[in-house]
Amino acid sequence: MITVALFALPVWAGASTQQLTCAPCTLRFGAVPIGQTETEIVVLTNGGQTSVTVSAANLTGTGFNLSNLSLPLVLAAGQNASLNVTFSPTATGWTGGKGTITSNASNSKLQLELAGSGTTSDSLVASPASVSFGQVAVGSSTTVPVVLSNTRSWSVKITAWQMTGSGFSASGPALPFTLKGGQSVTLNLTFAPQTAGISGGSVFVVTGSSLSVPLNGTGTTSAAGQLTITPSLVNFGDVTVGTTGTQPITMSAANASVTVTSDASSSSQFVLTGATLPLTIPAGQSMSFNVAFTPTGSGTVSGSLSFTSNASNKQTSESLTGTGTSKQYSVNLYWNASTDVVGYNVYRSPSSNGSYAKINSTLDPNTAYADGSVASGATYYYEATAVNSSGQESTRSTPPVVASIP
Repeated sequence: MITVALFALPVWAGASTQQLTCAPCTLRFGAVPIGQTETEIVVLTNGGQTSVTVSAANLTGTGFNLSNLSLPLVLAAGQNASLNVTFSPTATGWTGGKGTITSNASNSKLQLELAGSGTTSDSLVASPASVSFGQVAVGSSTTVPVVLSNTRSWSVKITAWQMTGSGFSASGPALPFTLKGGQSVTLNLTFAPQTAGISGGSVFVVTGSSLSVPLNGTGTTSAAGQLTITPSLVNFGDVTVGTTGTQPITMSAANASVTVTSDASSSSQFVLTGATLPLTIPAGQSMSFNVAFTPTGSGTVSGSLSFTSNASNKQTSESLTGTGTSKQYSVNLYWNASTDVVGYNVYRSPSSNGSYAKINSTLDPNTAYADGSVASGATYYYEATAVNSSGQESTRSTPPVVASIP
């Protein structure tokens, strides 16, 4: 039996006139396996009229660290900066900590509250484990699906998900609900920035041991990115049924970075390969991937791949076409010439002792015949006869020639 201690974190109450602020000021890392590290972002903002110099940052509590702070840190009026706070537990069980950011702001001591727990293994895992929304225009939103999976053989009850950070929200199944062993559920996370600048936060999934999914995104007032996909039509040509053909496509971002969150195919015969979504394409850059076509039958197939992103064209489609073809087989037969004959007939049977049927429509004057009406996986038996100028036909040749079609 696993015993989990439930805990509540105190909310740091600060004066409304604080010059230096943090968002979020309370970090909950959930259950993190020993030997692994989880990172959450804290955004420091100078909301005053003068610059602020951060001179020191100290964290208490086992396993908590700052990974990207270079001191002294100078923030101009209205400027913000992001700090990466990591939690790397060394033992099982809950641990708490505090962070103190020292500066020459009007509130010279800014406090962070930290909490997390070490565990030997995950019972509930998220894919992706963290979400970066990239740049999202103020007033718009981007949604990324996160799959929560119960890796254990017993059930896990999810009672709540709690959000931290500005602009982040979550939607999913009605709470509470139970995930049986091996089951998964999709949680849709949305970032809708109200102001420009980077935002950090998390979704805290409350279960017996809890899970935290770090979030970050950047609000921007610049033009939204534009996603283009080339070529506009992918033509696979002829592809043999049961095999796979691939063709490249290129995604490009213009004006601003674009985060592609999901793709959907109109046909299971067309699949995007080589891409792990969500992915962010920086402004002015491109990424190439492959689309695979695996026809399940003969004939031309048309379809499309649609991509959801935070670009101004949120839904972008790629047209696809290809033709499934059946592999053609032929049995080539040869025999020695007979004297005083005007032609030959070829007979075929599906079994060695079955009835034989003539397969040439007219008398063949040659000593060779190609049978193109064979099917894959079948076995055929062939015998030939000779016909003289009087129209007399010889007995069929023996033993029969056997041909097995792959």
